[in-house]
Amino acid sequence: MPIASPKDVEKCLKGVDYPAKKQDLLKHAQDHGADQQVIETIKQLPEQNFEGPVGITKAIGEMDRRSGGTAH
Repeated sequence: MPIASPKDVEKCLKGVDYPAKKQDLLKHAQDHGADQQVIETIKQLPEQNFEGPVGITKAIGEMDRRSGGTAH
């Protein structure tokens, strides 16, 4: 499955209290009806605390570069 765009992930994580762990992000997205592509992208994030949306965007960018550039 292609990686979701940082914009789509950020939309689904609106209202998250930062810093947040990957599991907190995943739960928030699931509780707020994120689609499967966003859920799978969050599952692929590194296990770390994210200080805000910028850190998530950077992590998705790294994943996208490793996978050959599928995020839009």
